[in-house]
Amino acid sequence: MNQNKVITHKPLLLSSLALAMALTGCATTSPKPEKNDPWIGWNQGTQSFNDNLDKAILKPVAKGYQWITPTFVNEGVTNFFSNINDIGVTINDLLQFKLNQGGMDARRLLINSTVGVAGFVDVAKLIDLPKHQEDFGQTLSVWGVPAGSYLVLPFFGPSNPRDAVGIVGDALFNPLTYVSAFGTTAISAAIAGSKAVDVVDKRANLLTTEKIMNEGSVNRYDFIKNSYLQNRDFLIHDGNSSQDVDLLDDNSSSNTGNSTPSTKNKNSTNKPTDDANKAKHTLDLTAPK
Repeated sequence: MNQNKVITHKPLLLSSLALAMALTGCATTSPKPEKNDPWIGWNQGTQSFNDNLDKAILKPVAKGYQWITPTFVNEGVTNFFSNINDIGVTINDLLQFKLNQGGMDARRLLINSTVGVAGFVDVAKLIDLPKHQEDFGQTLSVWGVPAGSYLVLPFFGPSNPRDAVGIVGDALFNPLTYVSAFGTTAISAAIAGSKAVDVVDKRANLLTTEKIMNEGSVNRYDFIKNSYLQNRDFLIHDGNSSQDVDLLDDNSSSNTGNSTPSTKNKNSTNKPTDDANKAKHTLDLTAPK
């Protein structure tokens, strides 16, 4: 039976694929390991676990959060955690020798932390200091570390061995990690609560775009995997990648999943929108039934 294929090109990538990075579907039966996806059995089982956890807990909480939270409060919470994330972004800029961009992100962090009231207001955006997306997984790519095979992580979702290490690196760049580890019990509990709010806020911001996953894919597992691979390729190349990936053709991802670019455009500011960052390193989610 013929399938209608969905081909995405870079101008259309970010509006739909940020969500796909965070969403997962049901596992298929009797998966066969493939060259570019040798852990497909584990991946589909983990995807199903994350999917069920989301449907049981996170999605209902996110809906309630969105219902009771005024828009300006929701935006303020998103901006606050985005501002904290800019600390790691700036460090990764410097580790990738992006000195100009690092200076911009450092100024962005300073302005939003002061004039922007601890980051609740994105003042830097109003003075032409855009949000950039850099993480330790991208830094490892610049350093020549291979990505490895596609890997779905419990709670975190689509990844690979390199990006899994990157999650640890990004946690070490986050000051809340140290406040939680070395603070009092009350402070640690407060930090844990703030992280929970961050996850719920990210999930709530994805509720309005879930239809992309439900309507745009035939094989949701392949769609999510190839979306993740394409989006990571886009981020690593700072938007300069020339690859166009067929999101429903599993074979198309074989050349992107283990690509190991050694350099990036150091001065490029052509970066994805905040939606990509919201979806990244977040619990696997599911499209509505």
